[in-house]
Amino acid sequence: MRAEHIEHLVELSAPAVHPSGAWAVVAASRPSIAANRRVGQLWRVSLADGSRTRITQGTSDAAPRLTPDGDRILFLRGDAKDRQQVWVMPADGGEPVQTTDAPGGVTGFRISPDGTRLALTVRADEPGRGRSVEGLTPEAQSPRRILDLHAQRNGAGYRIDAHSRVAVAPILDVGAEPDYDRAPAPHDAGAEQAPTPSSRIPEATVLTSGDVDHVGAVWSVDGTEILAVRVDLGARTDLRNAVVAIPVDGGDEHEVLGTSANLSIGEIAADAGGLWVVAQDVGETGIDFVARSAMLLRVAGDAVERRTDEQTVDLAEGQITLVDDGVLVQDRTRGRVQVLHVGDAGVTRLTSDATEATGLGVAGSTIVATVQTPTSFGELGVVEDGGVRILTDFGADLQADGIVVPTEHDLVVRDGEHVHGWVWMPEGEGPHPVILNIHGGPFAQYGVHVFDEAQVAVDAGYAVVQCNPRGSAGYGRDHGVAIRQRMGTVDLHDVLDFLDGVLAAHPSLDAARMGIMGGSYGGYLTAWTIAHDHRFRAALVERGFLDPDAFVGTSDIGSFFGDEYVGTDPELVRSQSPMAVVSQVTTPTLVVHSERDLRCPLEQAQRYFAALHRQGTPSELLVFPGEDHELTRSGQPRHRVERFDAVLEWFGRHVRA
Repeated sequence: MRAEHIEHLVELSAPAVHPSGAWAVVAASRPSIAANRRVGQLWRVSLADGSRTRITQGTSDAAPRLTPDGDRILFLRGDAKDRQQVWVMPADGGEPVQTTDAPGGVTGFRISPDGTRLALTVRADEPGRGRSVEGLTPEAQSPRRILDLHAQRNGAGYRIDAHSRVAVAPILDVGAEPDYDRAPAPHDAGAEQAPTPSSRIPEATVLTSGDVDHVGAVWSVDGTEILAVRVDLGARTDLRNAVVAIPVDGGDEHEVLGTSANLSIGEIAADAGGLWVVAQDVGETGIDFVARSAMLLRVAGDAVERRTDEQTVDLAEGQITLVDDGVLVQDRTRGRVQVLHVGDAGVTRLTSDATEATGLGVAGSTIVATVQTPTSFGELGVVEDGGVRILTDFGADLQADGIVVPTEHDLVVRDGEHVHGWVWMPEGEGPHPVILNIHGGPFAQYGVHVFDEAQVAVDAGYAVVQCNPRGSAGYGRDHGVAIRQRMGTVDLHDVLDFLDGVLAAHPSLDAARMGIMGGSYGGYLTAWTIAHDHRFRAALVERGFLDPDAFVGTSDIGSFFGDEYVGTDPELVRSQSPMAVVSQVTTPTLVVHSERDLRCPLEQAQRYFAALHRQGTPSELLVFPGEDHELTRSGQPRHRVERFDAVLEWFGRHVRA
């Protein structure tokens, strides 16, 4: 695939499965270069043969859900002011109608057990911020008083400008007659004007307040309460949060699971037996997060029981899906994301094939999954016989562009440990120039799904090498925690030893023409590598964690990330800092960053580039306006294409020559 083919990276939402088990609804979205945004609609897919029909015509329809009786489809769509709201339509066809009018927009919703009401999470702008005053520009707003180190969040800006609230609202009767504007009449002259009928959109009741956020709202089984994750913001110093129950028809919220459990909670679901929770144990300090896998817990009254093993299962990639005899969850492992069933009898692994499950839905005994595969960014299928039987062909255009399936390797490195990864080979006999690509995180993983970064490079004639070194997720806690306060040690050895192993296994690779690149933690390890190994003709350091000292107070995770990963002792920090060894870099380096990156702030790139430039190392700085840390994944499509052009030009100039 070429850079412009990102338009064919069709991604699917979790499926909403009709109670009959005959069909499901998914939202399919993709980047559009012409629109310079992500676009998408809802599709109805037959579970018998995979045939599909586009059922909405919005520009960014998302997150479909079906009412319990299967009669109505609800989903998210922007309103006339481009605020995300919930819309409702008949399941058997008809025009969608807006059913919420949240001033700051809706960020998530759940349908009540009786199908009559919505539990909403909504954005509530603080007075004088955001859209609270029509026409008030950000530059004209009052100064912000900052009291802690959690004031900003990548992709959202100042988190103190708005709070996430829980609200409840009735669902509009989609079959009712719409309102009509009143036409002028002759007898209106000199008379008091009759009011224009108000909107029939039901009014929502906001249930939460204060200097806290409430996220992930779900219904209790009896529909009398909404359960949500409460995040205290005022004096927050750690990652712990709590689960609270909020009465729908009046009354004070109460804790179901408090912060004393030392959990960073990601997902919750309620059934008749209690509460299911996906969370990370962050210890008594509240920030012991390094290589902490997300685990499943069962909460019943005061009892909290761990149902999955943190050492071997990591549920960070998915959500909880309720079934009659337990729940379904998604485990990221060895480049896959597999479906697990967890019930009273224990844990059963339902898939083990080369897929990454991104969403699940059920109807009776039928489990429906949306997955990413080595040749598609999103397909829908049925879980059976230890894998996912694919039903759809959303990836057909991408496959027509030309997709290369990589060769998988599990190699032994210098200290006897195993490192797992892949190599993508271009057409022809070679010798092929090579790009070593390092992932971010570091507690993340490269997976088996289509990766545009590798595919575009292969199309341009490069072999691409990627692996999951120690520090990565998917291989157990010991593998992930191995670089805690040891960054740039075994992880450096792993990526270089894996590269050497791949070079030995594939003689058509040209060891004399190699480049290296990575983003975020991958930017860190790229910068660290080129200070210690000079075999590469060129490097690309992107949105990197490059200066731990400057990270504190500038990054949205600066209050805890560096403390845990590189420590607090000045000499220990310096021994792991790319800025401390930048004088050793001679490799031509392109530094890429985004103006609005609050995860690894722009200052990280500016300081690193300035040091390279001042010492005479061939270097350039490429800065993308209006983008944040997610440029390569969800940035403006035109910027994503321009970035690819810059990457290929840089490596073409220095590596291929």
